[in-house]
Amino acid sequence: MPGSQDFAVDPRNADAKIYLNGALVPRAEAKVSVFDAGFVLGDGIWEGLRLHRGALMFLDTHLDRLFDGARAIALDIGMTPADVKAALEHMLAANGMKHGVHVRLMITRGEKKAPNQDPRNALGRPTIVIVAEYKEPSPEIATRGLSLFTSSIRCTPANMFDMRINSHSRLALIIALNEAIKAGADEALMLDPEGCVSSCNATNFFFVRDGEVRTSTGAFCFNGVTRGNVIALCRREGIPLQLGNFSPEEVHRAEEAFVTGTFGGLTPVREIDGHALPAALPGPLTARLRALYAQLKDDEAARSHA
Repeated sequence: MPGSQDFAVDPRNADAKIYLNGALVPRAEAKVSVFDAGFVLGDGIWEGLRLHRGALMFLDTHLDRLFDGARAIALDIGMTPADVKAALEHMLAANGMKHGVHVRLMITRGEKKAPNQDPRNALGRPTIVIVAEYKEPSPEIATRGLSLFTSSIRCTPANMFDMRINSHSRLALIIALNEAIKAGADEALMLDPEGCVSSCNATNFFFVRDGEVRTSTGAFCFNGVTRGNVIALCRREGIPLQLGNFSPEEVHRAEEAFVTGTFGGLTPVREIDGHALPAALPGPLTARLRALYAQLKDDEAARSHA
């Protein structure tokens, strides 16, 4: 079964122009060099964004994360946040896109003199690509939910490989997902170095016990914009919330669980390691938070147009 990234194919995407280093090109012409650092090494950063009612959701927060990541890997994007915003808006306007669009902004260190690791061999011009596609989460997933499997692959601390950087290097996460797929699950649940539940392979993880929303401390998981919004919504609405170190056994006894991400928002979970969760999907707290998040997006769109 597909995971939280599942979407229906939309024929409009075939003709959508792609932003490539300042030019808008057809999909078939959107190509980069085999010497590009992103292809050679996964040396780059990216952001996923949602276009909702004519507005890019939480854009300033996404751009802050993008530029923080660039600084962390010593990558000079060669653009200001305002420049990036203008490029996004230009590409979306050229495609006539207004709603229901997922945007992938990708920036690598660019072409290199030779295919090796040394960043000093980069030619000095980053590769900047923006792909915008009509993509909506599968509507059935809200009642079908996800099956998770706890992977043997652990999340890593910042002094090894910082999960909070949106890096192009995703191999460990793909290995974790492959384990889950082999086990018959949709996505991988990953533990931190101490064996506490941290993250999924592509999303952040929450669960509910005794009417309380629980999630990891954030030290070893993605610096998710949607995760931050859900935490803020819980605090604003007085929904009991605990950030902490939780064992897989605690998660197996959850009443509800869900994952968060820019594409899918809040996606319910139906089972974890073969342990079926008791609440009908979406569970009551999951449903409440999904509604609050939908309203937050509408409010964000209205604010952007004000």
